[in-house]
Amino acid sequence: MSFVVGIGELLWDLLPDGRQMGGAPANFAFHAQALGASSMIISAVGDDRSGREILEELGRRRLERSGIAVLSGATTGTVTVTLDAGGIPHYTIHEGVAWDVIPWTAGLGDLAARADAVCFGSLAQRSPASRATIGAFLDATRPDCLRVLDLNLRQAAFSRDLVAGLLGRATVLKLNDEELETVSRMLTLPGSESQALAGLLEAYPLSLIALTKGRTGSRLYGRGVDQSTPGHPVETADTVGAGDAFTSALVTGMLRHKSWPEIGERANRIAGYVCSRKGAWPELPDELAAWA
Repeated sequence: MSFVVGIGELLWDLLPDGRQMGGAPANFAFHAQALGASSMIISAVGDDRSGREILEELGRRRLERSGIAVLSGATTGTVTVTLDAGGIPHYTIHEGVAWDVIPWTAGLGDLAARADAVCFGSLAQRSPASRATIGAFLDATRPDCLRVLDLNLRQAAFSRDLVAGLLGRATVLKLNDEELETVSRMLTLPGSESQALAGLLEAYPLSLIALTKGRTGSRLYGRGVDQSTPGHPVETADTVGAGDAFTSALVTGMLRHKSWPEIGERANRIAGYVCSRKGAWPELPDELAAWA
């Protein structure tokens, strides 16, 4: 069984209909486990009621909790989420919270050495403490570990230098079409989509780029692959966590050496299903979760 890690933010999404578990790396780990991987979240919560409730929820979901530090004097992270008429989320991400100060421990180095894949993003890089911990974790991974960068560009918590540095540490990049436009401007990449993707592959040690395009589907572009897959239209409840579910299917498919068409199809279907449910952590139906 593959061992995958999501490292970074873990929080409560404060949605219009109530709060839900969230944080892109945590969403990734949850769905990867649903797809049959052994997964772990590495993050931090406060020694407060909200933090204890996160740990209780993880226990109910049968997710390993030993990678989550409980920090006295820190507040558990929250994000206020509003939805537009199409279910597209807009985030207010509160700062100075526990996942901004994820501590490094010797045990994390051991976990990194075991990991077959690690998913990390740009948001948790906003503070020096968590940035250092995530960097040390990536440095401790094996050469064959999939180091998956999910950019999640949010609230100006990124810069050209940060994005370029993260790209230099990744072997797989996942981003959406809007993020590709932003990255293309920041890094002065060539004009068309294909030219921009090719430019990223040439400039950074990436083997694959996964580009999601909402309802129209996705494109997997890399060394020896250029696979476009149409989307699965659904009645959207909200799109919170859909991209992270896509990433989990991408990674589990790659670790199982599935074909690119099969990976694209499964990832799109799972992302579409998450869009059809409220919140980032809906239970997947058996026909989507069963992927031997």
